[in-house]
Amino acid sequence: MTELTVGALQLAFSNDLERNIADVSRLVREAAAKGAQVVLPPELFEGEYFCRVEDEGLFANAKPAGEHRAVLAMRELARELKIHIPTSFFEADGPHHYNSLAMIGPAGEVQGVYRKSHIPDGPGYEEKFYFRPGNTGFKVWEGPGAKLGVGVCWDQWYPETARALMLMGAEILFYPTAIGSEPHDTSLDTARLWRRAMVGHAVSNVVPVVAANRVGTEHGQTFYGTSFICDERGDVLAELDREEEGVITATLDLDRVKRHRAAFGFFRDRRPELYGRLTQDV
Repeated sequence: MTELTVGALQLAFSNDLERNIADVSRLVREAAAKGAQVVLPPELFEGEYFCRVEDEGLFANAKPAGEHRAVLAMRELARELKIHIPTSFFEADGPHHYNSLAMIGPAGEVQGVYRKSHIPDGPGYEEKFYFRPGNTGFKVWEGPGAKLGVGVCWDQWYPETARALMLMGAEILFYPTAIGSEPHDTSLDTARLWRRAMVGHAVSNVVPVVAANRVGTEHGQTFYGTSFICDERGDVLAELDREEEGVITATLDLDRVKRHRAAFGFFRDRRPELYGRLTQDV
């Protein structure tokens, strides 16, 4: 039996970068102490979720992967603990800016960078002001006994993201996230929808899913946490509530996952010749 233990972090953040790094590092260590071989922090943990407003001064916080303090810190930690840490960060590439993720391996190396493909734009989530749509395409990386696929936040709502990652060989899906209240409609709570969307990806692709969100209130915007790990049947193995900070871990039986995926036949029975409409504009 091939097993892999994964972990997700949930916590609140301030605009103190070094404090945020210290808090994330503490929880990464806790997850590793529980056996986690891949540990997922939330999206853009370098600070508060700045995309709630349009402020040109915030572009100064973006750095290349090789210079970004959050990436450098997680590289050191991954090397020490011999684990994978998918690390979300605000990336600068010349005049361009991206919502990016560096997959950091157990030697502290950056195995590659994924740039978020789907960029939201709406009250409280004005990401198009800051980020270009990613130009890397989807990415899958070799992990400890399994291939790791990662989508970032808004990517997680798209079934195309999950299916594309699966067709590239992903065996576990990871989604770092920053999502909470909707400033334009205080009656709208997407927490249940958020989870259902990802659980749906787990079921329809027969793949475990790991999702890490932030908590806390930032300038009136409350992030609802509810981070979770589910198995290939969509059954929740570990979860956190809407307010608590902490770590969740779960051990996955990868051989069982492969058997279940083959038995369901979803990939055997695909009809790509019928799916051309999916690649056309509406």
